[in-house]
Amino acid sequence: MNLVLPQKTPDARVGEIIKLAVMAVGGQGGGVLTGWIEALARSQGYVCQATSVAGVAQRTGATIYYVEMAKKGELEPVFALAPAGGDVDVLIAAEMMEVGRAVMRGFVTPDRTTLIGSTHRALAVSEKMAPGDGIADADEVRAAAEMASQKLILADMDGLAVAQGSVISSSLFGALAGSGALPFPRDAFEDAIRASGKGVDASLRAFAAGYDAAQSSAEEPVAPETLPAPELTGPDRELARWKTLQGRADSLPEPVRELAGNGLMKVVDFQDCGYGEAYLDQLDRIVARDSAEHDWLLSVTAAKYIANAMAYDDIIRVADLKTRAPRMARIHAEMGAKNGQLVELTEFFHPRAEEIVSLLPAGMGARWEANPKRMALMDRLFNKGRRLRTHSLRSFLMLHFLGGLKGYRLKTRRHQVENAHLQQWLEDSLKPLDDDYALSVELLRNRRLIKGYSDTHARGLTKFATVMNAADLLHGRKDAAEWMGRLREAALQDPDGKVLEGAIQTVRSFV
Repeated sequence: MNLVLPQKTPDARVGEIIKLAVMAVGGQGGGVLTGWIEALARSQGYVCQATSVAGVAQRTGATIYYVEMAKKGELEPVFALAPAGGDVDVLIAAEMMEVGRAVMRGFVTPDRTTLIGSTHRALAVSEKMAPGDGIADADEVRAAAEMASQKLILADMDGLAVAQGSVISSSLFGALAGSGALPFPRDAFEDAIRASGKGVDASLRAFAAGYDAAQSSAEEPVAPETLPAPELTGPDRELARWKTLQGRADSLPEPVRELAGNGLMKVVDFQDCGYGEAYLDQLDRIVARDSAEHDWLLSVTAAKYIANAMAYDDIIRVADLKTRAPRMARIHAEMGAKNGQLVELTEFFHPRAEEIVSLLPAGMGARWEANPKRMALMDRLFNKGRRLRTHSLRSFLMLHFLGGLKGYRLKTRRHQVENAHLQQWLEDSLKPLDDDYALSVELLRNRRLIKGYSDTHARGLTKFATVMNAADLLHGRKDAAEWMGRLREAALQDPDGKVLEGAIQTVRSFV
């Protein structure tokens, strides 16, 4: 016998529940935005419930805030605690990759979801760890969002908010109001901000910017800040030397001039005009072996990477950059500090024995590097995490002193090593020039693998040596340049070098 159960008619009031999710990274005010939405709903006679599901600290904690609201009636509705795929009316994403994550999790559907997102980026750890450019393609995310959503609103909400002296939660709240996804007037949204009582004026300005961006349904670009051209100051003798160097750079072949000018400025800023002369001397030797037949590609490549090699990151450079006035002014501006307010600043350092010994005079440093006992002693003394509170006079003066050692830098062990490495790299890169111009260009580009300092620099050197040594395996092949580029890209893909190892094995199979 079959038992037929009576079918229950779904409660029509379930469809009246408005479901809204906010996906935000830690520090972006997701909780504040959710609080405003709650206050807005209750002020308009709605019952409301908000929950949050904290994520792991992938980007300082990606959190999903979930809000359900419905008109107040005789019976109290039972709200869900978390969003479900295909059952979200409004999705607010406070960063472009959060837009992608929302689409991937199925929260965004073309039959119902209004998707509001910010186009700016807060890079994930996986993007930062890649030795090369590990940044995900935002255009792919945008294309997926356009297909997945019923209505899409994308703009640089962070830039809009910062331009008004506020934070992104304010502009996102304005975009929510401008989208028309909630049945509430603009005044009610603004009253919710006023009721919070904190930073009201700036928040309302950012709200208005977000509202306008949503109304236009197009990205409102923030006008880039116009920075004044750097004003060079110094003794007349040095300024005259600088003008002479600029004249030498301007006399180079036209395709080389721009990069040579930028490279010259970089190395002079790193050291002095004498160092700039050495840079142009190196570049002149490359230009002498190049020609317009190849569009001066070898020289253009050399102009970029010789400058990068000469302006290496040592302790002197790091200390100099950390104590410059423009950096301090930028930090004060980002913190919103007013005149007379103190800003506490902590710098994190973790020097290895190698970094300390590299500051010694060249001969002494070489002897210390060759002595395991001395290196072990230096490691015990210095290989510790340090926090320097550079708002204090003692710590600031320590870094300022280190940053002022430019005159001593060229006598150090580090400079001796870097200069020898530079000369060997150029020699190895130019060996195949007469027979394989393209391969020489690719060998010069391998310098891209070396960057940073400490452990990052050491890993880059290892990958650089591995890729450069593969030139012998590729010697005589018509596709040698193509394979050299592939090896470099493999080295840039992951920090562990597994992709590079596989690529090297492939090359060895040719032999």
